[in-house]
Amino acid sequence: MNAPGELSPELSPEMLAQRQREVVQALMAVLPTHCLLYREEDTVAYECDGLAAYRRLPLAVALPETESQVQRIAQICHRLNVPIVPRGAGTSLSGGAMPIRNGVVVSLARFRKIIEVDPYARTATVQPGVRNLSISEAAAPYGLYYAPDPSSQIACTIGGNVAENSGGVHCLKYGLTVHNVMRVRAVTMDGEIVEFGSLSPDAPGLDLLAVMIGSEGMFAIVTEVTVKLIPKPQAAQVIMASFDDVVKGGDAVAGIIAAGIIPAGLEMMDKPATRAVEEFVNAGYDLDAAAILLCESDGTPEEVSEEIVRMTAVLREHGATRIQISRTEAERLRFWSGRKNAFPAAGRISPDYYCMDGTVPRRSIGPLLARIEEMEKKYNLRCINVFHAGDGNMHPLILFNGNDLDEWHRAEAFGCDILETCVELGGTVTGEHGVGIEKINSMCVQFSPEERDAFHAVKRAFDPAALLNPDKGIPTRARCAEYGKLHVRGGLLPHPELPRF
Repeated sequence: MNAPGELSPELSPEMLAQRQREVVQALMAVLPTHCLLYREEDTVAYECDGLAAYRRLPLAVALPETESQVQRIAQICHRLNVPIVPRGAGTSLSGGAMPIRNGVVVSLARFRKIIEVDPYARTATVQPGVRNLSISEAAAPYGLYYAPDPSSQIACTIGGNVAENSGGVHCLKYGLTVHNVMRVRAVTMDGEIVEFGSLSPDAPGLDLLAVMIGSEGMFAIVTEVTVKLIPKPQAAQVIMASFDDVVKGGDAVAGIIAAGIIPAGLEMMDKPATRAVEEFVNAGYDLDAAAILLCESDGTPEEVSEEIVRMTAVLREHGATRIQISRTEAERLRFWSGRKNAFPAAGRISPDYYCMDGTVPRRSIGPLLARIEEMEKKYNLRCINVFHAGDGNMHPLILFNGNDLDEWHRAEAFGCDILETCVELGGTVTGEHGVGIEKINSMCVQFSPEERDAFHAVKRAFDPAALLNPDKGIPTRARCAEYGKLHVRGGLLPHPELPRF
């Protein structure tokens, strides 16, 4: 049996066909016909997630409708030694939901019920297939909402948010998924139903809820989530500040935090990004600026007014060349629409783009952008930069043509170089998109063998057979040894063994 983080051995076509017949027959005994897909024309829609560069067909796709069906699927796959890849909406950008060729994809897309909204406890209990934005829509009549708001919130599901510990433009003030979830109910690989956390503010014992959130489907299959709701702020305004130098913009971010201000949102885009976005949504961005900073304040009208004045002073002190403050709610949303649509805007100016997800200390934002500019010349590819400036979570979008294999190779190498630069500057290889298959080799750079062994020990505690989303997240010592032996900075293809495009 393969160790977690090590690619599953490929079966011959004959063995694969035999395995598929065996698995499908077993699953047919516990699932209605409409809940099981196994013909190639049906499973091809599940061959990848948002990281479309890597693709594989699964043996089958199960679409359970009840928790008991999830239990039975897990028990069958455990008995047959068949890997499972849990899947939400498929918006993951790290390949976390890419199938295992000799495994089963378990899609929770039909778990779409909002079980309860409790305005007194300020909680919502939902199934994992509920869209992130739907929680806020259900809570709106009570004056409440769910704070984490990934840019994909109109499509991404709460189960996927739990798997990836998703963030969003308001994560600086209100936190990531881990700060806004109270309880997770899930099914282990052997079919046991377990609960992490509780409905009370604290739970006895080890804080396994925090371990479960961000575990990328490697520990258990989520079937129910209870999240915190917070009151909608009475007022909100956003400042759009322009800078003639990206380093000044990065320094302004550090200056705002140093002044003791925690904005509701603090986002930054460089000039190529603002130009791409402005052509797409007409957000009113300053196209002459080297970078723009969006700084939002929310709360009571008095709190917002005072904080806007304080932030404006800090921005001017750090060299802002132009400051525009939203005057209406429509204008505030228009300013944010550009940042929220940065990814689709990139799709309009390039056949393909590769979205990275490194994180650096706020003081290193400027140096990282300068290094990325050098890398554009090195790899002969364009890169536009958008990021959660408040917590240093960078999202460089490398533009390339997927029909040109050489360009894709250079884009991969460019991405590896960015992630390793983040580590060099005191940061990490991922802020919110997860490791999946995309960053598994970069984990060799970030963590020592002893640290990775500890990660594997946690994985074994939840999944001794290494059947839940294997080959993801945590590299083996053998993989890292091979990576180190062949590795030349920015010159190694991260996944030569995987199919592309």
